[in-house]
Amino acid sequence: MTWHTPVLVDAVLEGLLPAERLIDGTLGAGGHSQALLAGGAGALLGLDLDREALAVARERLSPWQERVTLRHGSYEDMRLAARERGWREVDGILLDLGVSSLQLDRAKRGFSLRQDGPLDMRFDPASGVPDAACLVNGSSEEVLADLFRRFGEERHSRRLARMIVRERPFSGSGELARAIERATPRPWRGRIHPATRVFQALRIAVNDELETLQRALPEALSLLRPGGRLVVISFHSLEDRIVKRWLQQEERDCICPPQVPVCACDQRARLRRLRRRPLVADAIERERNPRSRSAKLRVAEKL
Repeated sequence: MTWHTPVLVDAVLEGLLPAERLIDGTLGAGGHSQALLAGGAGALLGLDLDREALAVARERLSPWQERVTLRHGSYEDMRLAARERGWREVDGILLDLGVSSLQLDRAKRGFSLRQDGPLDMRFDPASGVPDAACLVNGSSEEVLADLFRRFGEERHSRRLARMIVRERPFSGSGELARAIERATPRPWRGRIHPATRVFQALRIAVNDELETLQRALPEALSLLRPGGRLVVISFHSLEDRIVKRWLQQEERDCICPPQVPVCACDQRARLRRLRRRPLVADAIERERNPRSRSAKLRVAEKL
């Protein structure tokens, strides 16, 4: 089987190894976990909401099956999963955020702009949460415009929301992508597909991605041993902004407003960033693996 290529592998290995106990909170097809295990990681706990991805990862990681535990679930529940594994603390945690190449490549999942599939976009199709079709066909113009603006940073959110309400119902991802393309005047189009930001917004809303990330970061820190490391890979500014601001806050000894003369918050720094700026892929990797072009990696160490 041909495996998908994970992004920024060397930086992940440098950030997390050596380690006896690791958590890959967003396992996907298992590319990063494979590299970590091959690089000498002692034991690994992998989590993912996508059962198809777990099946692929299980096969990919079979040479290390005695050192690997895989669980179906969200990375925000990593502390519970670690406890069930018998771990109170770990040496490192990896979060590779967003949609996986495996999900993008399978039309039936509804994430792809270029392949027509059902308008689903759920990381866990069996979860019972409303899919993207429910959002697109059931939300008001105001709600859709707000979603596109907040979660997609789409400049033409109102225009596109108005078009969707006028032309719906939509049932397929390709059908929606083509409608957005038709509604976008050519001078407004950039290098990316006109529907990219709308699809990002729908996916984030369907899977509650940003709230999940905000809940998960403190969980990750609580699980790390002193000296343990957290590596987070993000793919758009909304994710990276959350990670950056959280790291900055946890790195400070005081978060009181500047006008407060004496500290009253009792905040103490709990981590340190190993790099001030995020690591990005070099030109060779960007050419070889297009998904890496927007990737940003941040790494921090627990104090």
